[in-house]
This record gives sequence, C-alpha cells and structure tokens, in this order.
Amino acid sequence: MSEFDERRARARRLGGERRVARQKEQGRYTIRERIDAIADSFSEIGEFAVFEEYDALGNRIGTLPASYVCGLARVDGRPVALGGEDFTVRAGAPQSYLDRMKGGMGGFVEDLAHEYKIPLMMFVEGIGGDVAAQEGKGHAYLTSSMSWTRSFELLDEVPVLTMVSGAAVGASAARAVASHFSVMTKDSVIFAGGPPLVKRALGIDIDKHELGGGPAATGCGAVDNLARDEDDAMAQMRAVLGYLPQNVWQLPQRTACDDPVDRRAPELLDIIPENRRQAYRAAKVINAVVDEGSFFEIGSRWGKSLVTGLARIDGMPIGVLASNPQHLGGAMDAAAAEKQVRLMNLCNTFHLPVLYFVDVPGFMVGPQAERANVMRWGVRAIRSVVEATVPIITVQVRKAYGLAVSATANPDRLGLRLAWPSGEWGDLPIEGGVEAAYRREIEAAEDPDRMRAEIEARMHSLVDPWRTVEAFGVEHMIDPRETREVVASFLDAGQGALAAAVNPVGQDRSRRR
Repeated sequence: MSEFDERRARARRLGGERRVARQKEQGRYTIRERIDAIADSFSEIGEFAVFEEYDALGNRIGTLPASYVCGLARVDGRPVALGGEDFTVRAGAPQSYLDRMKGGMGGFVEDLAHEYKIPLMMFVEGIGGDVAAQEGKGHAYLTSSMSWTRSFELLDEVPVLTMVSGAAVGASAARAVASHFSVMTKDSVIFAGGPPLVKRALGIDIDKHELGGGPAATGCGAVDNLARDEDDAMAQMRAVLGYLPQNVWQLPQRTACDDPVDRRAPELLDIIPENRRQAYRAAKVINAVVDEGSFFEIGSRWGKSLVTGLARIDGMPIGVLASNPQHLGGAMDAAAAEKQVRLMNLCNTFHLPVLYFVDVPGFMVGPQAERANVMRWGVRAIRSVVEATVPIITVQVRKAYGLAVSATANPDRLGLRLAWPSGEWGDLPIEGGVEAAYRREIEAAEDPDRMRAEIEARMHSLVDPWRTVEAFGVEHMIDPRETREVVASFLDAGQGALAAAVNPVGQDRSRRR
C-alpha cells in the first residue's frame, strides 16, 4: 500500500475502532456516514490534516485525523459547502492545533461558502472547547483569536443550515444557533455549559436532557425544529434548502406545480367557526391555500400563538405566518413576536414573499407578558414588517385588534390586504375596550351588566368588516374559497419586482438583526 493510500485509510478510520463503536452504540452516525447520507457527491478538503494526541502528563501518544471533516458537496444536485465535527476525535473540539481551522467559526468550509456563494450545511456535535486545547496552544485563545466575522457575514449571503446530533456545547452550540435553520434529534443536547459546569458554578445537580434536551431547546426557540432521528433531521435540512436560493443574488427556484392554481378551497368555510370565540387549527387554513403538501412548519414548539413556515403557491416559494387561536387566543406574546422577526428576516434575505393569515386579538397582556418584554419584541415584529422589501399579502381571517395589527401589514408599501367576511377589527377588543373606556358609566348605572351589554352591542356594529372595505381600508374583500387564486395572481405579478430587487454581486447587503 502506498503512503497516500495508507494515510487515506487512516483518515477514514476517524478516531479509531473503539470510539466509532461507542458512537454506534449510542445510536448515532459518524460524521462520514452523515455526509454520505445527505450528499449526492462529496469532494473532501483537508482529509490528511491530523491531531497530535497527548496523555494527561503531556506524553505524545500518536496522531488522529483532525476533528473536522469538510468539503464541497452536492445535495439534491446543488453545490453546497458541507462539514461537521467528528466526535470520535477529541469530542469534536476546535481545530486550534492546525495552521488554519477547517470548520466551525471562520474555518475553510465557511470561506468556501462565502467565496463560491453557495449554501453552508453543517453537522454539529462537539464540546466547543476544552482545557487541553488551551494547554496545547500555550495560552487562552478565545479572547484573542476566535473570530465570528465570517459566520455572521454568511447570514447575509447564503443559506446556513445546521443539525445537532449528540452534544453541542459552548462554541459548538453557538455555531448551531447562528443559522437560518437549525434542527436537532430528540436524543441530543445543546447548552452553553453542561451539567458539570452547572454543578460547579451554581451548585445545581441537573440531568443533561433536562438542561438542554430537545424539548427544552426547541421549546424556547434556541433550535428551530425537533427530529425523530438523524435521517429525519437531514430530510428537514434538505426540505428547507429546497425553498431557498443558492445565495442572496439569486431568486428562489420556482418549481412545476400539479396543484391547479384556480383550485377553490370550500373546506375553509368549515374550518373557520361561526362562533368568533371558537378556536381552529391554523395549519388547516394554510394547507387549504398553499400547494398541496408544500407547507413546512418551522418552530412549532415555541411562540405557539403564531404558526410560521415555508410553502409554495403555484410553485413559487413563500414564507407563511398565521395567528394560532388555539394558543393564547392568537394573542402575540414576546416569543411569537421574536418568532415572527426570525421568519421575516429569512424571507427578506432570500426574496421570499410573505403570506400572513391574521386572527390576532392584540399583544398579550398581563404581568407574565410584560415581564417577558412583550412590547419591545412586539415593536421589533412591527419593524420586521415595515422594513421588509418583499411583497406581503395579508389575509384578515377573523380578529385584528390593537397595536399587534401593525405587525401584520405595512400600509406604506404596496402589499396586499385581503379580508374575509369573517373578519373583524378595531383599536381594542370590544370586551376589554368597553370596560376600559366606560368603566365609570357602567359602575354608576342601575343595571351595570345590561349597560355593558348595550355598549358592547353598539361597538360590535363598528367592527363590521364591510365598513372598512367600503372606506378602502383594506384592498379587497374576497370569498375565502378564492384565496389561493387571488394570492397566486399577485405573487406571479410580483416576480418581476423581486428579480429587479436582487442586488449585483459585491453590493453591500448588511442588515440589522
């Protein structure tokens, strides 16, 4: 066997038979198996880079392949920069022992995505850093040498998709979060510091899954989606990639569509209850309008009063938001507002028009909502709409009250605000608004309950959607069954404007985040 073949064989063995076997026992793929599973083809870079291994006393043991595998891949026929940490080598610790990092923060794989303007896909499974790395370098290097510039530049240039399987700690956890879409397997963990660090710092004994397991991480929005296993997680990454362009200088790919654009949706008449206090499933509304089977939900486990995701209408990729009356009555709390900001940033960055189904009684109120900073996040949600340069088509499904309505449409741009006959709107919800505005008169009345009911009945006449339609306060009232066709016609007409807005390579696309 030649030296070349011998070195290649050594690199393919990763951290060795024992460490690979342990990875398998824990039900996880190795980094090379993940790459083989997701990529049509893979041209590896830095295959022969090595890590020199020492024992606790500083004695050299030998060499192992570097703890990162990366290169140029094709995923569903598209070129992407692909890489991931190898947990079988030093628990995927940073490659600070190399002259140049291969991946992670500012490594070769990120430069590849930046220079070639191609998506970046990363598998994250690492401890983020360890004291052994500091010892090997001879000094603490995070303060002086760890640059995040390239990682954040990429968010304004190309799709960045990350998957966590196993443990993602510290810097590795941060790199997973600094992405446009992240997914983790249900048996994985992600946190700033693990149980030993928590025990030492706070004196708290806690299980790693309680600290940063899938339900915890996706329940607070640190990671977007939870997957059953690694195959499901990789399928989700590929699905999201399918909605996005190669970079910000291109438009998303429009695909062939077998779902007739003029398909009516009579089921919408049954989905929206006649009783305005009765809830319904927002996903049913979305699925009735978008191309069949195209809706991909993002962040289902947090910010639950707002449903967000990606879909297609007549083959055109779009972002979708919908108020969810099954949680907080659809009121927008801080988490939902943050969730909206995240999706709007994604859509605005990659030229995805937005379809927004509105049934919002206002911003969430109460001490818990105020302590969660609902107003600051609510205003950021409004700003995300005001600053959006992509078309926003708003469908007023039912309630639209208070300041939260400003986070659903921008009257200063030529978007499109459609109303269904089931819509109702006002400055405040009638019940609470009447109590606030006429409290003294109600309390002084001989029959307070009767007076309150009379005032509420009078106010309900003012929220008749036809009054606003007649004043051209919304652009059009439509039959809900015609929503798909109307939306598709405006999305199709807007393709030219989207193309004209795509900046030439090299133009500054810096964005506030």
